[in-house]
Amino acid sequence: MKSAFNRSILALTTILAMAATGPVAAQDKGLKKYESGNKEFWTHPPDDWFLGDETEAQKGLAPPSGPPTGSSDAELAALIKKIKLPEGFKIDVYASGVLAARQMAWGDKGTLFVGSFGLGNVYAIKDNGGKKEVKTILKGLNPPMPTGIAFKDGALYVINVNKLIRYDNAEDNLDKLGDGKVVYDDMPSYAAHGWKYLAADKDGWFYIPFGPPFNIGIPPTSVSQIRRVDPKTGNAEIVALGVRNSVGGDVDPRTGKYWFTENARDWISDDMPSDKLNMVSKLGEHFGYPYCHQGDTPDDKFAMGHKCSEFTPPVLNLGAHVAPLGMKFYTGDQFPPEYKNSILIAEHGSWNRHKYQGARIVRVTADPDGKNAKETVFASGWIEGDQGYLGRPDDIILDKDGSILVADDWAGAIYRISYKK
Repeated sequence: MKSAFNRSILALTTILAMAATGPVAAQDKGLKKYESGNKEFWTHPPDDWFLGDETEAQKGLAPPSGPPTGSSDAELAALIKKIKLPEGFKIDVYASGVLAARQMAWGDKGTLFVGSFGLGNVYAIKDNGGKKEVKTILKGLNPPMPTGIAFKDGALYVINVNKLIRYDNAEDNLDKLGDGKVVYDDMPSYAAHGWKYLAADKDGWFYIPFGPPFNIGIPPTSVSQIRRVDPKTGNAEIVALGVRNSVGGDVDPRTGKYWFTENARDWISDDMPSDKLNMVSKLGEHFGYPYCHQGDTPDDKFAMGHKCSEFTPPVLNLGAHVAPLGMKFYTGDQFPPEYKNSILIAEHGSWNRHKYQGARIVRVTADPDGKNAKETVFASGWIEGDQGYLGRPDDIILDKDGSILVADDWAGAIYRISYKK
C-alpha cells in the first residue's frame, strides 16, 4: 500500500502531467482555500495544494506541463534557432531524451549525471565519439523527486526529498549502482516544495534548501531554511532561515559565501512579489519568509507586526514569477573576460501569472559583498507568445572547455552554449 506521502507526490506529478501548455483552470467553481497551518496538511496535502490561496484576480491559474516524451530532435533543432544570445555566442543541443532533466553534475571521468523532477530517474550521459548516449542509471526512486545531485570523490550523491544517498564508484558501475548508502536523513518527508538542490563548499559540505509545504504560512520548524551538511559524518547546521523555496545555489569562488535563488510566494498578483537572489553573509540570517517579501513588502496576513527591516534584504530582485532555479558563478575562460565571476541563473518561468515571463538565462554581476548588483538577459526565446513554452531552463553547469550546459525539463534536453571570437 502506498503511503500518504507517496500518494501526494504521485498526485502532484499526475496533475502536472495532465496540465495543458497554458494556464490551467481549477476544477472547482469557488476559490481554492486550504488551512495549511497544521501537521495534517503538511503530511497529507491535498492533490492541488499549490492552488490553496487562489484569488479572484488570478483564479484558474495552475502549473503547465511539457510534452511527456520531451521534444523531438526536429523540434529542438527548430527551437535553438529562436534562442537569442549576445554576439559571438552559440547554442547547440548537447543531448535529447533526458526527460524532466534537473540538476547536473560532472563525474571525474567525463560522465554528466542529471537528476529529474517527478519521474524518479537519474541519468548518465556519456560522450561516445561525439555522439551522446543517455542512460537511465536509477529509476523508480521513491519518492520520485531526485532533483538534486552532486559528485565528489568518485561518488554520486542524490537527494530525494527526505534522504541524501551516496553511490560509490558510480562511473565504474553505471549499470549496477545498487541501493546506495543513506548518509543524511534528518529531513521531513513533506511532499510540497520537498524537492532539493545540492551545492558543495571547499570543505565538501553540501548546502541543502528546505522549502515549506505550502504557498504561504507559518512553516514547520524543520523547513524554510538552508542547512550545511557534512556527508561524511551526517553533522549539519542551519545557515539561513526565512527561505521560501530555493532550488538553486552556488558558492562564490571569490569569498566562499553561499548565494541562492528564491521563488517568492504566489497568489498576490501578476507583478508581486519579486523572486530573489540572496547571499548568506553570516550564520543564521533570516531572509524574511513568511513575514516580508522582496525585501520591502510585509505580508498582508503573516507579517504579524514584523518590519522588513528586521530581515536580510535580497542582493537583487529578479522579477515576479520568473522562477529562478539553478545558478552558477562563471569561472571558465572561454567567455569574454567581463563574464568572469558573473552569476548565470536559469529562470524556469511563470505559472501564477497571466502573461508568462522568465524561461531564460540572466547574467548578474555583483561585488563580493553583494553590492552594485546588476542584471542583464543572457539567453531568451523559450517562451512563444504570452503563454506558450518551448522549453524551461532549470540548471546550469560549466563544461571543461569553458562553455556552459543548460538543463531543460520541459523539452527533456541539455543545451550547450559556447563563445567564439
